[in-house]
Amino acid sequence: MRLEAIPNPSSLRRYGFPALAIVATVLVASVLSWVAGAEPFATLGLIVKGATGSRLAILETLNRATPLIFTGLAVAVAFRAKLWNIGAEAQLYAGAVMTVVIGTSAWGVVWLQLPLMALGAVAAGALVLLGPVLLKTRFGVDEVVTTLLFNFVMLLFVSWLVEGPLKDPMGMGWPKSTPVDRDLRLPRMVEGLRLHWGFGLALIAAVLVWLMQARTVLGYEIRAVGQNARAARFAGIPVNSVLVKTALLSGGLAALAGFSEVAGLKGHLTRDLSPGFGYTGIIVAMLALLHPLGVVVAALFVAGIFVGADSMSRAAGVPTYLADILLAVALLFMVLALGLSRYRVVWK
Repeated sequence: MRLEAIPNPSSLRRYGFPALAIVATVLVASVLSWVAGAEPFATLGLIVKGATGSRLAILETLNRATPLIFTGLAVAVAFRAKLWNIGAEAQLYAGAVMTVVIGTSAWGVVWLQLPLMALGAVAAGALVLLGPVLLKTRFGVDEVVTTLLFNFVMLLFVSWLVEGPLKDPMGMGWPKSTPVDRDLRLPRMVEGLRLHWGFGLALIAAVLVWLMQARTVLGYEIRAVGQNARAARFAGIPVNSVLVKTALLSGGLAALAGFSEVAGLKGHLTRDLSPGFGYTGIIVAMLALLHPLGVVVAALFVAGIFVGADSMSRAAGVPTYLADILLAVALLFMVLALGLSRYRVVWK
């Protein structure tokens, strides 16, 4: 048995297998619900209702999707160039740290300081990923290892900051940073509710990334390097330069997730600011087939599962861990579907 590449896979094959992966995920979720002692389809219905059954639920799903769009875009951009960025979590925290540093400085120029918070976050996230990509291009160091390890380094750094230089002197209990000035918070999209304009910024970022990939020279170079780096280099494309630009863009996008969480939602930095948004971004990007606009849809889907699972757990008594299993199974099925869409199994 061997795998044989399909030169020009049909649209049915490219999109049919991913669709089957989603169906298979739903079936597995139904079986797991039944094993947990609940009615399978009723459980799935409760998840849907919990995520979309009311105005508050919908807005909370959009809120949860905001950082996932940013991290999903970061992963999608990097993976498109076959730059395996597993460190979106570190880049997210780097953006959050810079947001707090700038947002707690007394400048008195609000209209200038808020954009600088976003730009500072982007720069911090870009620099965090720049190190691993330079190690890759200069010395051939595997970026999977370096970006993954940076996640743990950044978490330790954040722990030191919230218990030291950035610690809130008025805070009690769980360590947290000095809060960002209220005048520097992202405004609410819906008055009185938690949905903020970070979601709007995420949508704009998705459209801009799509336009970049589809309409610009850099987008063409990223696709060329991802499809065949040796052929791209032979054609005159500066592969290492493209990888560096991709890393800066990817790291900056992930950092915007940290910016939106601090400036739009939490107001301060904590060690548990992200419950794994960086890692979940990988699932989002894979479910979206690395398409920037698809990332928005996939992020809403994943966010809906998490928000709906919380509601379902209270109503049906099924553990919320079902959501984690559901996403893990979805990723495994999607990876298998992507493989089958590009390769055929030859029995010989």
